[in-house]
Amino acid sequence: MTQYQIERNYGCRVSDAWTFRGLKTAVIENELLRVVVLIDKGADIYQFVHKPTDTDFLWRSPWGVRDPSVRIPTSGYGESLWMDVYEGGWQTVLPGGGFPSRHMGADMGLHAEVSTVPWDAAILEDTPDVVSMRFWVRAARMPFFFEKTLTLRSGSAVLEIEARLTNEGEEPVPCVWGEHIALGAPFLSEDCVIDLPGGTLINEEGDDWHPNVKLKGGFKGPWPMSQLKDGTPRDLSRIPPKSFRSYDMSYIADMPDGWYAVTNQKTGVGFGFHYPTDVFKFLWYWHSFGGGFGYPWYGRTYNVGLEPFTSFGNAGLAGAVENGTALLVQPGETVETSQRAVAFSNASRVTSISPDGEVTVQPPA
Repeated sequence: MTQYQIERNYGCRVSDAWTFRGLKTAVIENELLRVVVLIDKGADIYQFVHKPTDTDFLWRSPWGVRDPSVRIPTSGYGESLWMDVYEGGWQTVLPGGGFPSRHMGADMGLHAEVSTVPWDAAILEDTPDVVSMRFWVRAARMPFFFEKTLTLRSGSAVLEIEARLTNEGEEPVPCVWGEHIALGAPFLSEDCVIDLPGGTLINEEGDDWHPNVKLKGGFKGPWPMSQLKDGTPRDLSRIPPKSFRSYDMSYIADMPDGWYAVTNQKTGVGFGFHYPTDVFKFLWYWHSFGGGFGYPWYGRTYNVGLEPFTSFGNAGLAGAVENGTALLVQPGETVETSQRAVAFSNASRVTSISPDGEVTVQPPA
């Protein structure tokens, strides 16, 4: 049923009366931000635009948005099924994060499964001062109900996210829950720096799992210093150019607070995210700096993923269960989180982001 809203061209605005490439789509915006959500494809956040600088922080895959419902997969491999419709941007990953695995009799593909299916959605509030929209979904292969509410307030460059995960089953069920946020060009460049409050940096085990791995496999040390395979020190807080041609995976554990910021010091604009570390205990750091050769990137991609996850390692749900970091949700239990995504204008290094999204930067020298 079509609902005809009162249209506004000022203040906060929200509408779900849009379709993009066949997918029902919502646009949530105010004076400073425009957020585009692909309701029919995982409620993915496809655009996160800072209006004053015309900066869309989110990365786009080479093939962009595709409607999963009109495609016939050419293979049944759990990795390619997800990749075929991965448009970039920001996915909620649940109940399996990482590569395909099997647990409790359920086959889980790459980052399966809620980011490739249609969600339900409803506008909760629509005024010039505040807009709010709720999105919800039930997983098919595990008994999870998930909902998230996105809110924008007039004059604020902070997207407020309230998320709830419920086990509707009658036995304890583990999961991996992550917010799969990928940032890309033209915002992303060698002028960008990553700030976060510290923690233990851990590189993916092994140094031959991809031909363009540059970092020493299994290296562990304080953020931000890592090592290349030959032992050369490498500062992971500084984004390299695409010509670096690296493809790596790292994790940051034991963070004293849950936030990070990526600042382009040339353009003076940045993206920040705050999240609770009692739920998201690990920050996944996907380095895709021109080195993704072969399927599916073929050297075309330049992006960074900074992804809060409940669990450690890219070996899927079964791997997280094995290493003891899967999130175990009891029957009827609900896990709740508050997250904040913020756009800011500043070229200085960020020293903190508060739970309400307030960004603090280093004072001028």
